[in-house]
Amino acid sequence: MLELRNVRCGYGNGEEILKSISLSVDKGEFVGIVGPNGCGKSTLVKAASGVLKSEGEIFIEDVNLKVLSTIQVAKKLAVVPQGFHTEFSFTVYEIISMGRTPYLGRFRAETSEDFFAIERAMKATDTFYLANRKINELSGGEKQRVIIAQAIAQEPKILILDEPTSHLDINYQLEIMELVKKLNIEGLIVIVVIHDLNLAAVYCERLVILKDGMILDDGPIDEVLTTENISKAFGVDVLVHRNPLTGKRYVTSIPRTSMSNNTNGAKVHLVCGSGTGVQIMHDLKERGCRVSAGVLNILDTDEDVAKKIGVEVVVEAPFSSISDEAFKSNLEMINQVDFVILTSIPIGEGNFKNLLAVERAIKMGKKVIILEEMPIVERDYAGGKALKLIERLYQQGAIRAKSSKDIFKMIGE
Repeated sequence: MLELRNVRCGYGNGEEILKSISLSVDKGEFVGIVGPNGCGKSTLVKAASGVLKSEGEIFIEDVNLKVLSTIQVAKKLAVVPQGFHTEFSFTVYEIISMGRTPYLGRFRAETSEDFFAIERAMKATDTFYLANRKINELSGGEKQRVIIAQAIAQEPKILILDEPTSHLDINYQLEIMELVKKLNIEGLIVIVVIHDLNLAAVYCERLVILKDGMILDDGPIDEVLTTENISKAFGVDVLVHRNPLTGKRYVTSIPRTSMSNNTNGAKVHLVCGSGTGVQIMHDLKERGCRVSAGVLNILDTDEDVAKKIGVEVVVEAPFSSISDEAFKSNLEMINQVDFVILTSIPIGEGNFKNLLAVERAIKMGKKVIILEEMPIVERDYAGGKALKLIERLYQQGAIRAKSSKDIFKMIGE
């Protein structure tokens, strides 16, 4: 439906912004384009829509863009720009009806077909109730829906949106992305330039990463949205793991600012899981601690993060109960540390041995800290056994911590 072959272009100052871009988009696709500022994202939108002259070849439905008139392009492809401003007080209806311009002759009035197209666009974007409002009186989210309605009124096959969620509150960001996803499901090809990698992970099926005017990677979200690619493209350190609620990839930035190192290089073992150890694992590493963790199931969020940031870990097979061998390895690791920290993990029969390992740590003379961000009664899936054992741990000398700040203070003392 849309194909770019070795496309190169710039803005007349002799500098190439896009450098031999080749890209094809097929029916039904929802493609996200990401990359750092200045990498060529908006330039790609302008080139693909014919607004910016380029070298190379661009095809829309196998027809070369160079032989298509502006009106012919507008009937096939619509663009929602990054920002929309007008000095005139047009009504919402007037703005949306402008999407019919490619279909109107010089002296031809709107027909019933045009009115139906406008009505369909307003229905799809839930903008009927705004019809008589002035465009400049609307909120950011409302205005964005109106501009999308104008694009839909063109009846295109391809919809390109340039940063549609920038400067919007989170509720409007989600509203706009839900709308665009709905349009895609109903048949529109969608290409969206987006800066929020987590929104891209939730809504896009395919991701194109640009860097320095070239494609760094292109493919399914799970294959392209990786720690390595983000580091190469943006020059930042991140963790990429799965959101336990949605199953989608989730990006967490790792701050590079040095934290106060008052931990004296302590050796710390984390008993964690289900994402409860991610932040404290990172923070302990930042403070110069030698960190280990276990027992964690392979594919668990904490196991994935531990592997990425160089934390030694005892692992068990995915979705399996802790074996005697893994339990023994966990105790051996605990024997080498100064502190054992138990996070607010859900406890069931499968990982109950982790609590037994913490009890053994107390008997070894280790300082045990229990991070109780959620009461054990709310995460005891072992028929009350976890609650009883936690109470016993406190009786044997375990220390309760309400936050990671409490932990760092205890470790630094």
